[in-house]
Amino acid sequence: MITVVPTDQIYLCCGATDMRRGIDSLARMVQQVLALNPHTGAIFCFRGRKGHIIKILSHDDQGFCLFTKRLTDRCFAWPTTKDQAAVSLTKAELSLLLEGIDWRRPSKTYRPRLAG
Repeated sequence: MITVVPTDQIYLCCGATDMRRGIDSLARMVQQVLALNPHTGAIFCFRGRKGHIIKILSHDDQGFCLFTKRLTDRCFAWPTTKDQAAVSLTKAELSLLLEGIDWRRPSKTYRPRLAG
């Protein structure tokens, strides 16, 4: 059974990341490039160069978890910067990101009320 610690700390690592990287390499990247501690239980998201694959790294009480998601027909919405910086997300924004929705500009759906 996989246990993920609920957290309010969710970070996107801006820029493209080599998707061949594993747990140790991504954790080292969090420490060296983002200057953050990967052992805090925070969630760290990384996107590949083509944009259709993300990896999510998190540490629970027992060790690291690494999740991968690949979209088949579109790319994940990702901030563009020249530097490898971290952008903080909310849980709702992460949910939109994982669904392939642009979390920066979610559109509201208008549903008219039925008269009656």
